[in-house]
Amino acid sequence: MQNISVEEVKSRLAAGEKINLVDVREPDEHAAFNIGGILLPLGKVQGMQLESIEALKEKEVIVYCRSGKRSLQAGLFLEANGFGNVKNLEGGMLAWQENS
Repeated sequence: MQNISVEEVKSRLAAGEKINLVDVREPDEHAAFNIGGILLPLGKVQGMQLESIEALKEKEVIVYCRSGKRSLQAGLFLEANGFGNVKNLEGGMLAWQENS
């Protein structure tokens, strides 16, 4: 799994690119601040509750969390379950907000 920088994701979003973002934080964290990703908490990823993102198996998926640790775990799990192009947002939402 590769990492992707906040700068690269922001640049791609600013250019109007459609990006498949998956937020593996908890619902309260997502409600407080999010960048438009599909909410799929890490526990659901690990519990194989992947229906909401099944259609993304063959597409690029960028996972993120607060700091990048949970999304790293989620990304590795997704790769092990057939997702072929998973990237982890380096530094997560902390880095995103620092880069605002």
